[in-house]
Amino acid sequence: MRFEGAHCAIALEQLSESLIVMRLSGTDTGELRDAPIKTLDEWLAGANAIEFYIDARNVRGASIDVSSDWAAWFTANRARFKTITMLTGTKFIQITAEFVRRFAGLNGIMWVCTDPEVFDLALEQTQRP
Repeated sequence: MRFEGAHCAIALEQLSESLIVMRLSGTDTGELRDAPIKTLDEWLAGANAIEFYIDARNVRGASIDVSSDWAAWFTANRARFKTITMLTGTKFIQITAEFVRRFAGLNGIMWVCTDPEVFDLALEQTQRP
């Protein structure tokens, strides 16, 4: 599932019942509204122990409102996640991810990394039987 706006894009993949990958690019100012969240809500309905990978290596920025919306969504769905692994491409996005992790109470569940090779390897290993 792909959502595109003038300034950003979000691609969602449900690789299995318990593995979801979200790839983001550009600057998210909220132009996609809640379309990606609605899709994720459908996928998460009744699910538990989800491993969620967020590839934000190509994100340049996100508005405070967008970051707050994601933090609220993660707070509401925290119990559904086994792990959340997020790759950041800039210091600004890393700081934003740390804010979301703290605000949503995801310490011990959410891991923020800055090395694409580490992220790609973790995702690859998660997909192995």
